[in-house]
Amino acid sequence: HVQLVESGGGSVQAGGSLRLSCVDSGYIHSIRCMGWFRQAPGKEREGVALIYTTGPPTIYAASVKDRFTISRDNAKNTMYLQMNSLKLEDTATYYCAAGSQLCNLLPVNFGYWGQGTQVTVS
Repeated sequence: HVQLVESGGGSVQAGGSLRLSCVDSGYIHSIRCMGWFRQAPGKEREGVALIYTTGPPTIYAASVKDRFTISRDNAKNTMYLQMNSLKLEDTATYYCAAGSQLCNLLPVNFGYWGQGTQVTVS
């Protein structure tokens, strides 16, 4: 079955960069797209970026467009989120997810989730 493991979170100063990684188990034959989501304390989980398993296009939330880049290395079963120009409001727990149905930035459409990795911007 699909398993997802995130890494790469940490603490960074505003304006800095981080790269998150999400390794999947390889059993993603039925998965149409993968995405990054985030949840800050007291807030709902929100979609950040999405990529189809077959390649482009990619989709970004307006709040991160032009700062974040989602990519995937199929040979390594790994998805990345390069985060540049980080802002205080990017502080959250970041989750990677995989979905086999409708591909958009709504968490409800993703059935597989990682455990999350914390990103703190100060």
